[in-house]
Amino acid sequence: MRQLDLQVIGSALRWAREGHPMWLCTVLSTYGSAPRSPGAMLVARGDGQFVGSLSGGCVEEVFLEALACGELRAPAQIVRYGEADGERQRLQLPCGGILQVLVEHRAADEAWIDHLCDLHDALLGQRRLVRDLDLSAGSFTLLADQGGEVARVQDERVQVRIGPALRLILAGLSPVAQYCATYAQAIGCEVIACDPREEMAGFSQPGVHFQAQMPSAFIAAGHSHEATAVVALTHDPRIDDLALMEAVRTPAFYIGAMGSRQTSARRAERLARVGGLSEEQIARIHMPIGLNLGSKTPAEIALAVVADVLRVYHGKPRNVL
Repeated sequence: MRQLDLQVIGSALRWAREGHPMWLCTVLSTYGSAPRSPGAMLVARGDGQFVGSLSGGCVEEVFLEALACGELRAPAQIVRYGEADGERQRLQLPCGGILQVLVEHRAADEAWIDHLCDLHDALLGQRRLVRDLDLSAGSFTLLADQGGEVARVQDERVQVRIGPALRLILAGLSPVAQYCATYAQAIGCEVIACDPREEMAGFSQPGVHFQAQMPSAFIAAGHSHEATAVVALTHDPRIDDLALMEAVRTPAFYIGAMGSRQTSARRAERLARVGGLSEEQIARIHMPIGLNLGSKTPAEIALAVVADVLRVYHGKPRNVL
């Protein structure tokens, strides 16, 4: 899970239950160099207490000054930080970027508390949701996540995705898998490695949760949710194939297996014949896995894999940069 997101929503929920009105801020987009990415959140009270971050500190300072001056009282509005036109010169960010931020001023009423409870559950649970807000009315609701970008603004409507952090399940260990773990952690993924082989029993890598069991068993136990990517990278069909057979029966957003086109064609035939997978299920599997970067070494292959996982997560077609 994204720990900072959980702290923000947890604090907002606690303050709401104590009767404090609050401001919930969400980064919608960035232009140029910016310190935080879309989806980053901050919650603040009128007395200046806040949890979370929008930038390295400069935006937070200006935002809190605005609250102290009685500004930003609309239920929902979009504010741009970092522009350098006249009076707003002081809003320039040191990095030269621009942030577009959704700022909500919410009363601690029952509807807001219920909404925060749902957001808290989403961060702790296994579903991704979309916050759907009408800027003109100030209303908010939650929708099922259909994929796409983290935040989207269209006319008077704002949509922001929220949910558990990306989970990467490594179905078996290999040099490629270990590099994948390193890259995935760098972009904020929860990484779980599953391998039952005796020679892997002593595996340890900082930040990687190791399960000494068949990946298929781990996946079948309900550990693959909508924000999960399952990657099979061992070249051992006893591990890879069984993991794929289970993964396609889950809502995992990405399933992939390493191998050449010829190897992938044989695997597809085997999964249909032995595993009984349908054409639709086999079509969910990215094989060969990863972007075509001309990768040769384990580190390069892993980079191509994690890049492709991120591409699919953000809803980007393979042929669009």
